Amino acid sequence: MHVKFPKAVDNSLRFLKLKLLPKTLFFRTMLLIFIPLIVVQVVSIVAFFNGNWTRMGKKLSANLTSDMAMVIDYSAGSQQKVDSFSKLALKNWDMKVNFYSNHDKYKTLVKASKNNKLITGFLEDSLKKTFPEYETNIFMDEKADTITIFVDTPKGLYEFTTASKNIFTTAVFGFVAWMIGTSLLLFLVAVLFLRIQVRSIADLAHFSEDFGKGIDSKDFKPYGSSEVRKAGLAFIKMKERIQRQISERTQMLAGVSHDLRTPLTRMRLQAEMMPKGQDRDDFMQDIGEMEKMLDGYLDFVSGEGGEKSTFVDMNELILSILNKFRNKNALIRYSTNDQVSAIQGREQALKRALTNVISNAFDFAKTVAVKLESNNKQLEVIIDDDGPGIPADKREDVFKAFYRIEGSRNKETGGVGLGLSIAKDVITSHGGKIELADSDMGGLRVLITIPL
Repeated sequence: MHVKFPKAVDNSLRFLKLKLLPKTLFFRTMLLIFIPLIVVQVVSIVAFFNGNWTRMGKKLSANLTSDMAMVIDYSAGSQQKVDSFSKLALKNWDMKVNFYSNHDKYKTLVKASKNNKLITGFLEDSLKKTFPEYETNIFMDEKADTITIFVDTPKGLYEFTTASKNIFTTAVFGFVAWMIGTSLLLFLVAVLFLRIQVRSIADLAHFSEDFGKGIDSKDFKPYGSSEVRKAGLAFIKMKERIQRQISERTQMLAGVSHDLRTPLTRMRLQAEMMPKGQDRDDFMQDIGEMEKMLDGYLDFVSGEGGEKSTFVDMNELILSILNKFRNKNALIRYSTNDQVSAIQGREQALKRALTNVISNAFDFAKTVAVKLESNNKQLEVIIDDDGPGIPADKREDVFKAFYRIEGSRNKETGGVGLGLSIAKDVITSHGGKIELADSDMGGLRVLITIPL
């Protein structure tokens, strides 16, 4: 059942969820374990203090004050009776008794530390209840092992010294330590177990991400809970089906390429035997355009599916591409930094994607600037030019297959409209993205980001 809250309350809850709720599955699950564990501990300790601890503390304090009342009633202010009764009290109750007359009681000074309410709290209440007409004081030594109680009566001052264990039991600390210790042990076991489960999910996500980038990890084996293993096996089967489909498609395209290139080759040979003239030149041009179209279609459909992933030095790759355009009547600017490192990817696919983008810049601009930057998370390739640029409302359309801004299939003004489509497909398969924006040079800026 879904409970609908007012919009303001719902927005507040959503804000608290985004700010306070952990982002990872591990810490969210730990939160689900930790909060109930803390609640159970607090409730148990409070129930213990309000139950056994309180009842036991009151009973021990009542027994001690009862013994003190017996001594006071029996002695009735007589030093002789106190002396005779103190031996019996020390033997049976572990309590030392001294008596000071009214003349001497003001000379009695006890230097002691402050009281600990946890130990003497119940005793103070019991003294007030047992001796409401007398003034009572409690002192403890520095180690809290011994307590001294003074009861000031009209007949004299009674001093009672006994061990703090007679009114306070350390069992509470053992109980709390046992609860916290077992809880920590259970929490540690839960953390270790949960880390294994989360690690299996993280490995599956990493394996999926690698496959999306073209990295085929052969050593991945699903582990963890049955649900995670089931998901891992399902993904492996899906990966095998995709690879099989790509392989079958590649083989089919290879056959189509062979079948189409054979008649084109015969046509080219026949054209070479034709008399020189405008008809022959037009025929050769048509054959060249057909071969160019065939190469573009095959490149777009195949997508370099069979290429293995390796470490690619992007700096060297860009320099090799720019060297091909040195003879063009255009100014080339290239800048990089020492922090740029190699990335893992398909070298030929990346080279084709960057070649398509840089080639477009040289086709329409007189100055092309290429910049390579990187940080700990991603690598950036920025291509700026001073050409006419692309209208903002058409920047998404240019990535569509066969789309050309002039709306024609005239090969003199460009290719078949697959260059940027291939570039986007390659960059996306490496986990990156390609964006178009206005350049500071007045033309178009192409920003390519690839995660490291």
